Amino acid sequence: MNVERHVKLFKNGRNQAVRIPREFELPGEDAIMRKEGGKLIIELAPPKSLLAILATLSPLDEDFPPIEDLVPDPVDL
Repeated sequence: MNVERHVKLFKNGRNQAVRIPREFELPGEDAIMRKEGGKLIIELAPPKSLLAILATLSPLDEDFPPIEDLVPDPVDL
């Protein structure tokens, strides 16, 4: 699907901006932008899962005390 559309560039404060036509609209609120030669590429940012965030943390070098595994109190439903 090679769809092209002529768009106008404009200034927004000190930034250059472009309105993305509806047919090129991306879902979500985050995107990645990069330049490859004379091309400007905008693509969806990968979702940030909890596992991905945890993978960026460094391991803890602490010894934690053992936790006693207590039997839960009965609950009347």
